Amino acid sequence: MQPLLTGRPERLAILDYGLFEVNAGPRTIGICGYAIRTDAGEVVLIDTGFPPKYAADAEAATREDDLGSFGRVLSITPENMAPAQLDLLGITPGDVDLMIQTHTHIDHIGHMDGFPGAPILIAAAERALPRPLYWSGKQMMDWPEADYRQVTGDFDLGPGFEILLVPGHAPGQLAMLIELPQTGPVLLTSDAISRASEIDEQFAGSWDEDLAIRHGARLMALAKDRGAWVIYGHSPEQWPRLRKAPEWYL
Repeated sequence: MQPLLTGRPERLAILDYGLFEVNAGPRTIGICGYAIRTDAGEVVLIDTGFPPKYAADAEAATREDDLGSFGRVLSITPENMAPAQLDLLGITPGDVDLMIQTHTHIDHIGHMDGFPGAPILIAAAERALPRPLYWSGKQMMDWPEADYRQVTGDFDLGPGFEILLVPGHAPGQLAMLIELPQTGPVLLTSDAISRASEIDEQFAGSWDEDLAIRHGARLMALAKDRGAWVIYGHSPEQWPRLRKAPEWYL
């Protein structure tokens, strides 16, 4: 695939899509997305959190989706929706030049249809599914009309912005390695590694545990080789320490 961006990553914002308690543990996890602005003024949005119905009535939405078998929403408000989080950064939906869908679980695709002017970068293995994964076999969402750019392997999205195809957690899981001017290399694992302890747990419960182990090891080796700061997908320990929008990492 050819590069889709012309500029280098200039700043990174972590978007706060709310808090969720996973039954296992239990453990409290943050639901996150990212906004990246390049030095050419391009805006990239990575993932969009839970569907809007969870901000309207989390209990009713949980019942509808049978999500209680996995956990419960602790806090998802209208302020945790993707457009509101972007607004904190002075970014409107029309400003988004590209969306990246790291995979299609329920906590990542809530506003996938909310940025119709932006192409969606997604793994071909995810887009080949009849519907997005959503949750536990309940493929309740249809694919929105969009310009899908399908990923079949690692490639450079633009200068200093690498897309990594790391299936395991999901059939088409993506991770991203970016180079910021002050912070340096940052590895966004998404759910390829949700938390550091998942490595020792051998990625139990993944779509394909063997693939998850292999690609988890590959990501950590890459982070060590590049000296990258690792931001995990859902780390209970890391989440409270991360700066969120409207702050930027430069």
